[in-house]
Amino acid sequence: MKRKTSEPVTGRVFEKIAAGDFDKSRGVFEGCRFVKCNFAQADFSGVAFRECAFEQCDMSMMKLAGTAFQETRFSGCKLLGVQFSECRKLLLEMRFEQCMMRLALFTGLDLKNTPFTGCDLQEADFTRANLSGAVFSDCDLQRALFFHTNLEKADLRTAINFSIPPESNRLRKAKFSLSGLPGLLDAYGIEIE
Repeated sequence: MKRKTSEPVTGRVFEKIAAGDFDKSRGVFEGCRFVKCNFAQADFSGVAFRECAFEQCDMSMMKLAGTAFQETRFSGCKLLGVQFSECRKLLLEMRFEQCMMRLALFTGLDLKNTPFTGCDLQEADFTRANLSGAVFSDCDLQRALFFHTNLEKADLRTAINFSIPPESNRLRKAKFSLSGLPGLLDAYGIEIE
């Protein structure tokens, strides 16, 4: 294993690189952009990303044990099965735009005020996550799991296909559209026409 050097990589743009060609030994990346990179199944354990942007990258099944994402943006990325719950929780701050995030794991994370815009979050797991103030704008939440999840003040007005049982989640002041009502009541077998 390579020893991490103390100087962070700052302000660089990485384009169309594969995980095998990426030198993560520096350990810290600040203000960097990653464009159309193939990081599928890469091991980014222990790496820190601060104020970085990932654009149109394939990051499916990445290993993120102890990885830090601080003020990090994911745009148009493929994040299938990524276990974000393994990330370093201190100062965790991410935003997601137009990402494919099926089967992603957010279990137990503090994602307060996190924006999800136009994302496919089918079968994502938000068990015990703090999503207070989060915004799910035009997101598909089909079979996404919400259990003991804090959704207080979250905005799900334009989200679709969700099923959120009110008795096992915190929903105070959460915002839903009238068309989203079935997603709150389907567990009760109530038919709404």
